[in-house]
Amino acid sequence: MYYIAVMFALSLAMPGCGDGVNLPDLPAGVETDLYKIPLASDSLVIPLKAETEPMIHNGGLHTPEDFQRIKDNLTRSPWAEGYEKLVNNSHAQTSYVPNPQTSITRGSGTAENYRYAYNDVAAAYQLALRWKISGDNAFADKAVEILNGWASTCTVINGTTDMSLAAGIYGYQFAVAGELMRGYEGWADADFKAYQDWMVNVFYPMNKDFLDRHHDTPAGHYWANWGLCNIASMVGIGILADRRDIYNEAVEHFQVGETNGCITKAIYHVFDGENSNLAQWQESNRDAGHTYMCQGLMGVICQLCWNQGDDFFSYGGQNLFLKGCEYTAKYDYAGLDVPNVPYTREYKGPWGTATEEYPSIHARAIISRPIWALPYYHYAKIKNVDESAIQYTKFAMEYEAPEGGGGDYGTNSGEFDNLGFGTLMYARD
Repeated sequence: MYYIAVMFALSLAMPGCGDGVNLPDLPAGVETDLYKIPLASDSLVIPLKAETEPMIHNGGLHTPEDFQRIKDNLTRSPWAEGYEKLVNNSHAQTSYVPNPQTSITRGSGTAENYRYAYNDVAAAYQLALRWKISGDNAFADKAVEILNGWASTCTVINGTTDMSLAAGIYGYQFAVAGELMRGYEGWADADFKAYQDWMVNVFYPMNKDFLDRHHDTPAGHYWANWGLCNIASMVGIGILADRRDIYNEAVEHFQVGETNGCITKAIYHVFDGENSNLAQWQESNRDAGHTYMCQGLMGVICQLCWNQGDDFFSYGGQNLFLKGCEYTAKYDYAGLDVPNVPYTREYKGPWGTATEEYPSIHARAIISRPIWALPYYHYAKIKNVDESAIQYTKFAMEYEAPEGGGGDYGTNSGEFDNLGFGTLMYARD
């Protein structure tokens, strides 16, 4: 009977990401610890495609159908307000002056210069959007100038361990901007190839090293945003560079990897009963800002993979990402209480491995970020989920609308972690 119970539990469970993963909806009579049994590395909810299968090149985050929908509705709300945010952003102008660097350096005590990267890639993305919507090649030419400048100048990412954040965050953003510009007749084939090579040779090795080695620390040492940003970068680079193998590495780690970037570690507890529409982020007991960062990064991963035919939005048949969004929105935006599970972090300290207790949820705070339109419109208009299951995400989306992008929320790096403009790019009737 024990064997049958174990097999029954495993057949219903999502793949785990190591011991201690909390999974919902336990079958009657099956103990929670049965879910801690390691699953085979190929036990994936979303299977990997053969490396010979080409990547789909339809815009990365945004497809031709998305841009047509935007053009058709540009004078209507909320698209009109979203477009106004874009055209008024200082980064979205042909007069923008880029400043590519020979290195991207991030980390306290180093010669930090990563602000140039996050400002320039935000500009490249916004200019690409303006070109796609208006058809004016002046925007495309400026975007290509920025991308070529970085690919021909920057040769390394360095600093403290924070270099892994730079490789992940700006890696996914440069990949997304490059994929948007794919096929532009004003971007020479040789320059586009050089850009692909730059992403593969400079960003990807650092992304992979973090997910594989994580600076020689325990797998749980780094918070979820570190793993998520490097997964997002690898997904984006795989698409941009036609590297199914890189994409597959990221998709596999997102499901069964050992870092907290694994989806069921990043969202590490799903509640049941009257709270079955909620799931707790690994960083929920840390602070609001990093929780929002995780949500934004997971949205990017889900959207990039969705446009490749891989549905992480409904992961495990339970809309896991939505439950995480509802948890954050209900607590921070609606100001209502949510259940909480204390979190224990294992980390590498000065005298070896140690644990640290995080017993309660972060202090309530609304930190404006453009991270709500993407999940709301996907679940409400594409998945058609019941309104009661998305009510708090809707509240947060309406509170933040129209969403802007880099440059609209401040000048610090956190305000540039998300490319933004979700109201414009994701709204649907």
